[in-house]
Amino acid sequence: MTDLPFGFSSPGDDDRGKDDDKRGGDDARRKDQGGNDAGSQNPFGFATGAGGFDPSAFDPSSFDPAALGQMFSQLGSMLSGMGAGMTSGSGAGPVNYQVATNLARQQIGKFTPVLDKENQAVADAVRLAEVWLDEATTFPSGVSRSTAWTPVQWLEESMPTWKRLCDPVATQLSRTWEQNLPAEAAQFAGPMMGMLTQMSGMAFGTQLGQGLGQLAKEVLTSTDIGIPLAPEGVAVLLPEAIASFADGLEQPAQEIVVFLAAREAAHVRLFTHVGWLRQRLLSTVEEYARGITIDFSGITEATANIDPQELFSNPSKLEELIGSSASFEPTTTPEQKAALARLETLLALVEGWVEQVVFAALSDRIPSTAALTETMRRRRASGGPAEQTFATLVGMELRPRKVREASALWRQLLEAGDITTRDGVWAHPDLMPDADDLDNPAAFIDRVIGGGASTFDDPIAQLEETLAAERAAEEPDEGRSGDKPRDTDED
Repeated sequence: MTDLPFGFSSPGDDDRGKDDDKRGGDDARRKDQGGNDAGSQNPFGFATGAGGFDPSAFDPSSFDPAALGQMFSQLGSMLSGMGAGMTSGSGAGPVNYQVATNLARQQIGKFTPVLDKENQAVADAVRLAEVWLDEATTFPSGVSRSTAWTPVQWLEESMPTWKRLCDPVATQLSRTWEQNLPAEAAQFAGPMMGMLTQMSGMAFGTQLGQGLGQLAKEVLTSTDIGIPLAPEGVAVLLPEAIASFADGLEQPAQEIVVFLAAREAAHVRLFTHVGWLRQRLLSTVEEYARGITIDFSGITEATANIDPQELFSNPSKLEELIGSSASFEPTTTPEQKAALARLETLLALVEGWVEQVVFAALSDRIPSTAALTETMRRRRASGGPAEQTFATLVGMELRPRKVREASALWRQLLEAGDITTRDGVWAHPDLMPDADDLDNPAAFIDRVIGGGASTFDDPIAQLEETLAAERAAEEPDEGRSGDKPRDTDED
C-alpha cells in the first residue's frame, strides 16, 4: 500500500533526499565485507555478522602466518565501524556505547529524512486520536508535542533509556566475572584482565548496536516496546517503518496511521499520569540484574587443559574460548524469576490496557480497528521487536500469552464496574494485579468491586483510615490510665 494519508510518503519517494550515504552505511560495501543484517550473539562473544571474525576462515590443525594475517585483517574489518569507540572515554563502562551507536548507525544504513508534511501528518493524526481517547479513559491527554522521527533519531533519543536498562545487567555480569573466576583461570588471565574487561564492554556494545540497529528500522512508535523511549509528553511516529508496515496490510492506510497514533497517545497518557510506572519498570530490571550469578564450571572445564602455545598456533581456539556462551551462561535464581515475572506482568498490563482503551475509542469510528488490534497481537506473539530486544539485550523475554490475558482482565473489570474503577487500579503499584490475577481475573475483580471504587481512588486515604482505626483501638487503654474519656460517637 503506497498511497499513505496525512502527507506520509512511501519509502521509495525521490523527494526524500539524496545525501543519505553521508549519514548511512552503504549496503553493498557492507555485503562485500561479509556483513549480515544480524548475527547470533552472546554477551561475551564476537559477532560473526557485520564484517565480524569468521573462525571458519582458519585451519584449526596448524599455524599459518598467512592465516594469522587474515585474522587481523578480518578483525580490523569488524572494528572499522567502531572507530572512535575504541579510543574515546565512552568505552570505559560495562558497555561500550560508542561502539553500540556506531554499529547501530551502520546497520540502519540508508534512511529517508522526515518531511515537513509528515511532521504535520503525525500532529493531525495524534490530535484526532486524542479527541476520541478522551471518551475511553479518565486519564487526560499527556501529549505536549507530536513529531515524526527517522530511525537514526529514534536511536539517538532512545539511547539514554537503553543505558539504564543495559548497564545494571552488564555491570553485574562483569563484576561476577572478576570476583568468581576460578583461581587457575584468574592466574592464567591475570595479565590480560584489563583487556578482557574492555573486550567484554565491546562485546556488549556490539550486541546492543546490532540489536538497536535492527529495531530502529522496525519500531512504529516511541512506545512500541512497551517502555517510553521519547522525552516525557512527546508522541512519536516513524513514517518510514509505518509505510513498510502498511504496505503488507489490506486496511486503508489512513486508518492505520490514526490507529497507531491512538496507541502512542494512549501510552503517553498512561506514563504521564501514572507517576510510578516508568521508574517501576526500570527498577525491576535493576532488581533482576542484582541477582545475576554465573556458573563457572564450564570455564573451569574449558581452561583446565589449555596449552597457551595452542592459542598462538590455533587462532580459532581463542575465538572458541571467548565465544563459548555455554561456559558463561548466567544462572537464574528464584529472586530473578520473581523479578522477571513482575516485569512481564507489568508490561502485559500496560499493553492490555492500551489495547482496550484504543479499541473502545476507535471501534465505532474506524472499521479496521478489530483487524489492526489482532495484527498487533500477532506481531508481538510472533517474536516482534519487543520480545527480541528484551531477550537479546537485557536477558528478559516477554510472554505474549499474558498480553491477551491482561487485555481480558481490563475488559472484564470495565464490564463489572466502570472506567473510573478500571483506571483507578493504576493509582498505586500495590493495587495492581499480579500474574496469578491474570490467570484468575474473576477473583481480582471481586476484590476491586467488593472493596468499592473509593479504595482505588485514593490509596493514601485508605492508609489514613487504617491508622485511624489503630489509634481508636488504643483509646480504651488511654482512658484507664486517667485520661478523660473521649466521645467516640461519630453520629
